[in-house]
Amino acid sequence: MNEEIFIITETTKESMDSSINHLEKELLNIRAGKANPVMLNAVKVEYYGTPTPISQVANINTPDARTLSIQPWEKDLLPEIEKGILQANLGFNPMNNGESLIINIPPLTEERRRELVKLVKAEAENAKIAIRNARKDANNEIKKIDSSEDVKKNAEIDIQELTDQYINKVDGIIGIKEKEVLTV
Repeated sequence: MNEEIFIITETTKESMDSSINHLEKELLNIRAGKANPVMLNAVKVEYYGTPTPISQVANINTPDARTLSIQPWEKDLLPEIEKGILQANLGFNPMNNGESLIINIPPLTEERRRELVKLVKAEAENAKIAIRNARKDANNEIKKIDSSEDVKKNAEIDIQELTDQYINKVDGIIGIKEKEVLTV
């Protein structure tokens, strides 16, 4: 394989890998009815005048599948953490027991599950678009290479096979997440 084509292929793989990684991160934010500390990643707490991620001022645990427990490192932060959770508009109502905050995660309704599946599919489509864009960029780079048409054609076929592999990865990830969201 031509060195230029090898570099283009490796760059394309990296780009497609980052699309998959981004998809997986986004899917972590879509809750499937189970308590998960990642649900609070968007929460910022006012800490000495600076908006700080909640994970940097408290321990977040899941005592069971439907409960989040937030134990601040400083007790005077309880009201600030509670305020941050409410302002993040996640639909959670924290209960303050003076030591920690407890959040009961309500079970998802059938309608909400369907909305979440639509969200999952939208994220999948964004990942597929990013993968196809990486393919398009690679094919454009291949056309610029000073090489025979056969070499260019084979490189384009390789890039298409790579694209198909990554699209299948996205479909697999989405299938698992959809099943997770729809499971009651």
